[in-house]
Amino acid sequence: MHLAYPAVLAVLLFCTGLYGVLARRNAILVLMSVELMLNAVNLNLVTFDVWLRDSLHAGQALTLFTIAIAAAEIGIGLAIVLLVYRNRGSSDIDRLRDLAEKPGAADAEPQPDTTAEAAA
Repeated sequence: MHLAYPAVLAVLLFCTGLYGVLARRNAILVLMSVELMLNAVNLNLVTFDVWLRDSLHAGQALTLFTIAIAAAEIGIGLAIVLLVYRNRGSSDIDRLRDLAEKPGAADAEPQPDTTAEAAA
């Protein structure tokens, strides 16, 4: 088999994932698009490992690490998305912009905690 076939498939997968990350507003679809991009990278790693006939199979070993990192990323990402959905009722990414820190907020002095003084 030629090297071009899996490489073109990986490019198509990566471009589809990139389009999904840039065009989607739903956080779960963005996570799925990131997974597509990681799978394209895995396909390239295994393809070039077979093509180069590496005796250590470094491409396949890196693929296993990438799969483990992707599993951890999707677990944490889904936990965050579910928490945001539970609190706000929507997983729309554009509506999450109010979570960003305001400019100049780091320069402001922290307010003293008066709850302990009020309770005493």
